[in-house]
Amino acid sequence: MSDSGRARGTTWAIFSLLAMVMYGNFYLYDSIGPVADLLQRQRGFNSTQIGMLNAIYNLPNIVLILVGGVLVDRYGAARMTLGTAAVCLAGAALTAFSPSFAGMAAGRLLFGIGAETFVIGMLVAIAENFAGGNVAFAMGLSIGIGRLGSFSADMSPTWFADAYRQGWQPPLMIATLVAAASFAAALGYWWFDRRMRRQTPVRVSGTVQRFVLRDLLRFGSAYWCLLVLCVLWYAVIFAFRSTFSIEYFQHAHGLDLATAGAMNSYVFLAAMFTTPAFGWVCDRTGRYAPMLAFGALLLPLSIGVMALTHWSLWVATAMLGVSFSLVPAVMWPLTSKLVSPTRFGTALGLMAVVQNTGIAGANLVAGALNDWSGASAHNPAGYQPMMLFFGALSSLGFGFALLLWFTSGRRQEESVG
Repeated sequence: MSDSGRARGTTWAIFSLLAMVMYGNFYLYDSIGPVADLLQRQRGFNSTQIGMLNAIYNLPNIVLILVGGVLVDRYGAARMTLGTAAVCLAGAALTAFSPSFAGMAAGRLLFGIGAETFVIGMLVAIAENFAGGNVAFAMGLSIGIGRLGSFSADMSPTWFADAYRQGWQPPLMIATLVAAASFAAALGYWWFDRRMRRQTPVRVSGTVQRFVLRDLLRFGSAYWCLLVLCVLWYAVIFAFRSTFSIEYFQHAHGLDLATAGAMNSYVFLAAMFTTPAFGWVCDRTGRYAPMLAFGALLLPLSIGVMALTHWSLWVATAMLGVSFSLVPAVMWPLTSKLVSPTRFGTALGLMAVVQNTGIAGANLVAGALNDWSGASAHNPAGYQPMMLFFGALSSLGFGFALLLWFTSGRRQEESVG
């Protein structure tokens, strides 16, 4: 095998291990939604507490993700991936075995501390290993595999029906086993990277640098439009899809748990293939801004269809699935085009900060709105304030996508196309 062939093999071997950890990361995050109704009925949790179990994942990362980026730069992606996978495993176990809400929340807090820094480490690793090209495809493929984890979590009421019949805890114990498998993959990546470093003492450093606050002043208006879109889009997509959608489908549209989980998951199975496909198109066409605007538009449209029409839920979830595939496939590679490579880490860190702030806030607001309006299976109209809230945020996000396109999108495409 030629040296270039071995290099490609090494790159994809590393990617495969990272993808396994990414699968577990997404599964763990989405493990709360399928048990939300069980937690309410069996443990007496209200919607605010359910929202808190996902919001608390994001709260520490409003600040700590900046620290995580610095640690990745200092100690390397492999060591930080291994360390954060261990933290995620501890958080998953605490969530599954805690006898109290406070203990479960502490477990989700630990998971959040580990998971977001892992994502930064993964982006650093991809930037290092795919510096020669196909960055958007590799990022899209990693996100697509993560979507498989989300799909698996949503399908868990069907795949592990016996576990769900036993109550809220067995499904979370399954999530802990997934976390253990992710830790094993992270250990394999760390060992592989350590071996490669010994064989190749001099390695080209990645483009992700330490976070430097003064660099924020050097970002252009296009980046700031993208950042606002990032916080608004992620706030809606994760607060709705990962926390409240299954419960909403059960109570507002009369689906049983298994059917609601399937409804929330099938279109995201397609995201395994469409996300890397969209990334491949971006790599070859450079048409980032219009693709991003289209993906952002589909989110408020899907919310509106679910809340205001009697159309089949498949219509709305299909639009949601395309948005879920397209926006991440474009957003993260576009960020690398809008800022200097030497400030890519700073740009990612700041976007992660506002993203986590938005997701945490949206989870808390949505849960509070549901409690305030008495949303339940007996009062499905009580979910309307939450859906109005999500519709308003996502529409505003689409506005910033248009602003990005019309003010600087075309100029950016000419420079990178």
